[in-house]
Amino acid sequence: MIDWFTTAQIAVATLAGLLGVALGLAGRKPNDLTMGATALVEVLLLAQVVVAIVAPLAGNPPTGNLIEYWAYLISAVLVPPLAGFWALVERTRWSTVILGTACLAIAVMLYRMNVIWTVQLA
Repeated sequence: MIDWFTTAQIAVATLAGLLGVALGLAGRKPNDLTMGATALVEVLLLAQVVVAIVAPLAGNPPTGNLIEYWAYLISAVLVPPLAGFWALVERTRWSTVILGTACLAIAVMLYRMNVIWTVQLA
């Protein structure tokens, strides 16, 4: 993993999460802002998939369990589309909270993926 990219992803996911939770608790239904923030998190996750494929080939192998890393990454990639689908089907304020919660969960998953990649010993 690339440290600065991971830090940027965590920051974007955290901001998107706080935005979604705050707007949802304020009574706002899902809109372009909250859906767009969640979509940005998804695009960054797809870029992380590319980085995870290229990094070991470029001499940056993980120090932790690669299967655990990929399980986190695949799960994280699935969360935003599922939360977005939920928000489109059930357009209530709680759907906006779900979008925010999904982004916050992804921030935690990205932190854990970084720990698996850089800190643990194989």
